[in-house]
Amino acid sequence: MRLTKRLCGAGAVLGTVLAVSLTGPPVQASAESRPPGRTEALALGASGLAETRTTRTLQPGVTLTRIVRGAVDPAHHWTVEASIPGGDTSPDPDAPPSTLKDRASADELAGDLRHQGFAARVEWVTTPRTADYAGGTLGWRVRIGTFDAQSAATAERARLKAAGFTGSVTYTGWDGATTDRGPWRVDVLTIDPRTFRGTLDASYGPDLENRETTSELSAAAGATAAVNAGFFVLDPRAGAPGDPAGVGVYDGRLLSEPVRGRPSLIVHDDGRRTDVSRLTWQGRVTAGRTSLSLDGINRVPGLIRNCGGSEGDTPTALPLHDVTCTNPDQLVAFTPDYGASTPRGDGTEAVLDAHDRVVALRSPRGGPLPPGGSSVQATGQRVAELAELARPGARLHLTTTLLDDRGHRVTPSRGTTIVNAGPELVRDGRLHVTPRTDGMVHPGDPSWYYGWVHKRNPRSLAGVDGAGRTVLVTADGRSTDALGLSITEAARVAHSLGLREAVNLDGGGSTTMVAAGEVINDPSDAAGERPVGDALLILPDGDRRTAEAKDR
Repeated sequence: MRLTKRLCGAGAVLGTVLAVSLTGPPVQASAESRPPGRTEALALGASGLAETRTTRTLQPGVTLTRIVRGAVDPAHHWTVEASIPGGDTSPDPDAPPSTLKDRASADELAGDLRHQGFAARVEWVTTPRTADYAGGTLGWRVRIGTFDAQSAATAERARLKAAGFTGSVTYTGWDGATTDRGPWRVDVLTIDPRTFRGTLDASYGPDLENRETTSELSAAAGATAAVNAGFFVLDPRAGAPGDPAGVGVYDGRLLSEPVRGRPSLIVHDDGRRTDVSRLTWQGRVTAGRTSLSLDGINRVPGLIRNCGGSEGDTPTALPLHDVTCTNPDQLVAFTPDYGASTPRGDGTEAVLDAHDRVVALRSPRGGPLPPGGSSVQATGQRVAELAELARPGARLHLTTTLLDDRGHRVTPSRGTTIVNAGPELVRDGRLHVTPRTDGMVHPGDPSWYYGWVHKRNPRSLAGVDGAGRTVLVTADGRSTDALGLSITEAARVAHSLGLREAVNLDGGGSTTMVAAGEVINDPSDAAGERPVGDALLILPDGDRRTAEAKDR
């Protein structure tokens, strides 16, 4: 191992730069814990790959490390993957295509393609076992040609389309072979609570229902650094774009309900006691001695993104990632944080003033709220229940309770932030990957797992190490100079970094890290940095003390 150290020059970020070069085999992801602070090569790809690390201090207690492992592998090439596209009608560019079939179907398709003059081949796809998923055979894919340049593969795809077939251009380095030689590019923010005097926070922007880029959220807060956070609604047909698709607690207030039992990242403004926890919730609206159960908070009634809602939801009440479950009979509360206007549609809405008194019942539902006011919307069979409870002039009392996986009440303080996440990656210092539990295994659709979990993509993840330091990580992907990570590789990276608890955040085109006012990674969307639902922010020294003084 070679260490070099130099002082930053004028205009550089505060602190020193520490460049580390590691060679030798990657440390394999064992189940053993290890002393905090130990430097280990990332458990990625073939053994013996070169790995460099460059670290700089952003502010006291906050370091940023860039890790580059491996180099462009000459064995990788471009190819065309014959498929039935799965996302052409969706604005979500991360919607994976339907590319896997049974062997007989793949052979039949390959035969048809060869008959049309294409160099088609059938490849068997297997995936690793995880903590809750047996892995093994996912299916068979059909690929066409081997090309040195992306442009040549794109031309072949155009020829394929002209022949009446569909397909996508892909790079074999994104497949996830354990013998690959790279390259990988990973950025790591580490917050050491022993010397950190700033604030660890999250922001969703001016309101919940709209999206902003991570760099915009960072700049608006004057943050030293930022990373994109939880999953959110992207497609208007799935709800309000920007709305968290799972739990959202900001400044200690529950503004979005959990996806039932899915993991979440819990952080505190002082950078201490970061945790990964599986949460559920209970919500009620009460008038006098009568109360009604809530189905949601600050989301479009009837649309439950990532599912995991209530019994009666279709197709399931369990988590199912990137699926929007539906339920015609819902009661959803709205706070002033939601936006300028509540969702419009069939049903009834009880509009409350700043003192929680019913000032109007409007039907159809939707519209602006009074200053400091809130509302409750009802659809379907719940309309009659709300109309009976919310008489004009009545005072409605909204209560929400978070529960952990043992059913114990979770009471966030004003300095607590909770963002949704999944799947879990590391638990108690051991690999613990949970795609089935967290809705990433889609029954009857192995292609979804193949595209989202198995293949390499840009990833964002977070956790806490054995020394109590909060660690935020991004890995670039979808390029030839940064392959990205599969979900199991993300877990191995977290383990290599010494994390005792770790969870996957929103990734793909959302993956963004900002430091010193600049986007330092390479977001993968063709349009550039993607607007997101929320972001985790590291604020400068003194911000927390100022906030605490205001609270007093």
